Amino acid sequence: MPDHSYQVLDPATFDPAETARAEFAEHVLVGLSETPKHLSSRFIYDATGSDLFEQITELREYYPTRCEFEVLRAHADAILDPLKGASFNLIDLGAGDGRKTVVLLQRALERGMDVHYAPIDISEGAMAGLVSTMGRRMPTLTIEGIVSEYGHGVRWIGQQADRANLVLFLGSNIGNFDRSGSRAFLRRLWSALNPDDHVLVGFDLKKDIEVLLAAYNDREGVTARFNKNLLARINQDLDADFDLDQFRHFSTYNVFSGAMESYLVSLARQTVHVGGLEAEFEFAPWEPVHTEYSYKYLDSDIDRMCAHGGFVDEGRFYDANRWFCDALWRVAR
Repeated sequence: MPDHSYQVLDPATFDPAETARAEFAEHVLVGLSETPKHLSSRFIYDATGSDLFEQITELREYYPTRCEFEVLRAHADAILDPLKGASFNLIDLGAGDGRKTVVLLQRALERGMDVHYAPIDISEGAMAGLVSTMGRRMPTLTIEGIVSEYGHGVRWIGQQADRANLVLFLGSNIGNFDRSGSRAFLRRLWSALNPDDHVLVGFDLKKDIEVLLAAYNDREGVTARFNKNLLARINQDLDADFDLDQFRHFSTYNVFSGAMESYLVSLARQTVHVGGLEAEFEFAPWEPVHTEYSYKYLDSDIDRMCAHGGFVDEGRFYDANRWFCDALWRVAR
């Protein structure tokens, strides 16, 4: 029976839950102390935030998930072909519920490919749920999850030199980094892998601005609840007293940077106490708190990121509207 398990790297010195709590507290203290104030959307994803994001992916206005499913279903064979005949790990960064990854895993199993599934996530709870769900769905698949931050996890897997690696970074997660941050992330990923390993990176492409605005400002208000969940999590985890009704979600497209930018805007002059930090933060009327970048790309941007990262372009796969691209890159020797 194939193994369905996960491990916590360096368990003697690395407590994922405590590490996450400490990082969150430091991030809130720094972000709300600076001018302009800022927080990161990656901290929205507690259980409530993850559920809200799944609801967002089902919205009519929100196209990226629908487009990427189309890409993966249409081009699974071409994506997997470079691994034909090889024993390989399919390394999944930010897997979520694994719905999109299943498309590639099922096709690999149908083709009789020797694939091991290796999701990486810093949340032990999320990892336990993912391993259990995927194990039930694909009982013949070997699953070896890693609870760790991305770089350490990929490096550890890369040191297991008996298998090739295909790393997935789907969903346009790369767009949540600014330009310098995305280059740094891709270079760290390159350094953790072996020559001729592959990565598949999702890119949300530039398109009609009205399409972008609708996707991040849905009529049902799910995206607004998702963004405000960041404040709800600060209330819960850090004993704060944010009044969510005193903030509004605002998302707009920056034509200079090429990014959708999301904010929480204070509707009144207010003071918020954060007990877990023993600190208070003042908000002026209409003061924004930046919460997310979601950069959009041209093919020329993808060219530069591939080259600067140390990769070789092996193929690009698009949906019918060319709204989304999954780019397959190989680690250059």
